[in-house]
This record gives sequence, structure tokens and C-alpha cells, in this order.
Amino acid sequence: MSLPRPKHAGMRHVALNVIDLPLVESFYVDLLGFEVEWRPDSDNVYLCSGADNLALHVVENTGGAAQTLAHTGIIVDDINVVDDWYAYLVENQVKMASQPRTHRDGARSFYCYDPESTVVQVIFHPPISQGAPD
Repeated sequence: MSLPRPKHAGMRHVALNVIDLPLVESFYVDLLGFEVEWRPDSDNVYLCSGADNLALHVVENTGGAAQTLAHTGIIVDDINVVDDWYAYLVENQVKMASQPRTHRDGARSFYCYDPESTVVQVIFHPPISQGAPD
């Protein structure tokens, strides 16, 4: 390699193809607290939590997945907040993929599904969460 690797600030943008935009938008805005940043037209919306950007793009329902995505992640700044999020989402009838657990690296997380079955991880991850111990 002749060129040095440029620095980056981490993955702060995710784009999801969706079929039912109002339903998926409501999940991210009403339940997860994202705000609409920009709506260029009726088939696209850009959401923001203040630290990132989530794009939702309407695609035609062809009966198959447009692409494969393992999951997206929502970072929290306090390990105890993971359990608070879990209780909140369960109370709002969000389908869960797992219960909260602490990982070997000190992270704590759980997985749930958005309305179109995209897996969303809520995670306290010490290297990037604000409340991580030094």
C-alpha cells in the first residue's frame, strides 16, 4: 500500500429498503426516537438521532428480499439502559429476537425486529459508548 489509510468516525449511516414506509418510519421515529431529517419525496425519508443517519427507501414487494443485512445497531451510553430499552420495546409489542445479555467483551445488548423483520441491536459497547469505564 502506498497511500496511508484515512481515518473515519465509524459507521454512522445505514440505508434500508422497505415495503411499508409509514409503518417502518413509525417504528424508528415513535418507538426508537429518531427524528425526520429530510423527506425528498413520498418514497424516501432520512432519519437522524443526532449522531447518525438512517435512510428508508421504498422498494417494490417482489416476494423476495432485495438484499441481506445481518442487523443494524443502536448505541446506548449506559449499560443499564439496555434493559430499560428492552422493557420499553416489549411493552410496545415489538417482536424480540433475544433477551439482554452481557457479552465476553463487556458489551451488553439484545436484538429485536422492526416491522419488516430487519434485526435491530440495542447495545452498550464500551469502546464507543459514552459511559464506558476507562
